[in-house]
Amino acid sequence: MFFRKQSKFNEDDLPSIVAACKEQDAHAQRALFKLFFSYAKSICLRYSSNQEEAEEVLNDGFLKVFKNIQKYDPNQPFKAWLRTILVNTCIDYYRRREKYTYELDVERVENSPFDENVLDKIAADEILAMVQKLPNSYRTVFMMHVIDGYNHREIADLLHINEGTSRSNFLKARAKLQDMIKLNYPHLYAISLTKKINEN
Repeated sequence: MFFRKQSKFNEDDLPSIVAACKEQDAHAQRALFKLFFSYAKSICLRYSSNQEEAEEVLNDGFLKVFKNIQKYDPNQPFKAWLRTILVNTCIDYYRRREKYTYELDVERVENSPFDENVLDKIAADEILAMVQKLPNSYRTVFMMHVIDGYNHREIADLLHINEGTSRSNFLKARAKLQDMIKLNYPHLYAISLTKKINEN
């Protein structure tokens, strides 16, 4: 395991915790894990289909954090550095388990309007539950593009797929989310549709 020698640190001071982690302090590693557990798990959940999968990715992510913490530049925000490692761990986890199907039938989804303002009216945990129901290939591309800001060329390079597949999976993810909103929140969809008609 990564817990080894101990050094003194201040549990209320992040730079102190990080410095102790660089000395492989077991207590500092636990303190860092506890401090960022909720934040880290929220990232892993977005890319996972269930709690168990998210926890597996979370553990892998923190193992990478402790293994590579010597590379962390204290002049940079630690949270951003941690986020990058976690997102990359999610992507690695997905690549190891997913066999892609190169379907490029985007005609239907390209013509499906999607009012993203509807999502503002749905609780975050309910949105997460819908996203977790998406197939892995759709969910991963959707989260990378919408939440983490990757463009389709970057997604294609990271997932070892072509750019057209990335775009297709993103559009299909949006279409499936729209279908779930219609099914579970028909009143919100009706309001959204009425608003669009009135705007036209």
